[in-house]
Amino acid sequence: MARKRGGSGAKNGRDSNPQYLGIKASDGQPVRAGTIIVRQRGTKIHPGPNVGCGGDFTLFALADGTVSFTTRRGRKLAGIVPVEFPTQSSANVK
Repeated sequence: MARKRGGSGAKNGRDSNPQYLGIKASDGQPVRAGTIIVRQRGTKIHPGPNVGCGGDFTLFALADGTVSFTTRRGRKLAGIVPVEFPTQSSANVK
């Protein structure tokens, strides 16, 4: 009975791609509008003032300022405290 035996393939050679989730801007860090603050699955952290939420629950800054993480009603919130930059006209007044 000459026949070819089925070769045993490797059973462990798979891995999933990394997702790169987590907090990208820490508390008190200055950010520009559009900066990603948190990448997450679901709303572990909810958007606060001046923070938007993307379709994949990514939180991003809607205004320039500093990041602040707070807790309200048992929910973690990520917010942006806006910063006021001096305008060019008022900075050059003599």
